Amino acid sequence: MKKTFLYEDHLSHGAKMVDFSGWSMPINYGSQIDEHHQVRNDVGIFDVSHMSIFKISGQNAESYLRYIFSNDVKKISSKNKALYGLLLNENAGIIDDLIVYCLKGDFLIVSNCATKEKNEAWYQKHASEFDVSVDYIDNQGILAVQGPNSIKVIEKIFGGEASSLNTNECVKVDGVMIAKTGYTGEEGFEVICENKYLRKIWNSSIESGAKPIGLAARDTLRLEAGFCLYGSDMDESVNPHACGLTWTVDINDQDREFIGKQAFLNINEKDEQKMIGILLKDKGILRSGYEITHIDGKGTVLSGTFSPTLKKSIGLARVDQTNEQSGLVKIRNKELEIEFVSPRFLKKI
Repeated sequence: MKKTFLYEDHLSHGAKMVDFSGWSMPINYGSQIDEHHQVRNDVGIFDVSHMSIFKISGQNAESYLRYIFSNDVKKISSKNKALYGLLLNENAGIIDDLIVYCLKGDFLIVSNCATKEKNEAWYQKHASEFDVSVDYIDNQGILAVQGPNSIKVIEKIFGGEASSLNTNECVKVDGVMIAKTGYTGEEGFEVICENKYLRKIWNSSIESGAKPIGLAARDTLRLEAGFCLYGSDMDESVNPHACGLTWTVDINDQDREFIGKQAFLNINEKDEQKMIGILLKDKGILRSGYEITHIDGKGTVLSGTFSPTLKKSIGLARVDQTNEQSGLVKIRNKELEIEFVSPRFLKKI
């Protein structure tokens, strides 16, 4: 099993380690609920070095990324910014979701660890058409400092240039890239650097008030924020319309060709199921695969959990088109009432 550079550090903080797509990762350091509240109310630090990092090099790097990526990287070229989007196949199915970072003209791709081999094959397949190099970066890691007090931690370690970043902006300080991005719905930063810097940044963050946070709390945090998880909420059988990610497909430049464009344009969004948020009105926990019914059709729970912030069970679901505000979910042969809401659950707070 693969280990991140900070494996021993996690053990020293009492982490419970689990197999996550072939990586030994901290699921929690004691209480998942406490860790969740720590990020919502203060600041936490995640080791997410299991994520895959690729560098795209060559004078045609921008053109290459404009072709393989659903969003248009021309918007961030030479602007020191990050851009979220999708890899689409020819049928507009989602190969993966990822973030492209552009820093001083250099492009990095960060994507899910479980899709590393699949993505790399896809990148290489199309690289020859543009004469670019695609390199997997295995000597770097990623730390996420997240929460309302993350600015204080980042400022103390990296100074005002980093802490004053706007959303999706990035900067390099002493060889370390800091980006105003995250997966929690809170103010936050992600730090990408060589492994040799990771421990110092990890320890300095903890000394500055951040608490170590595991993957379990990361999942409840992202669900409350309404963020999709690849493999649960989307895959290659799903198009962007069906998981609320239509906005990541940029078709403003009609001359830009990208993989999956024509198939995407041919889809009638009104014919597709839609992704919604669901709140369970009764006691119980929503789980992936549970069946949903409503007056206009049916659906399925994609991701479900107990929300520590809302103190009730929430989930993301894909359902047939409807204007209804409620439906039923089947849990252990019982049909329980659910409320249909925006996936952005934090708006209800």
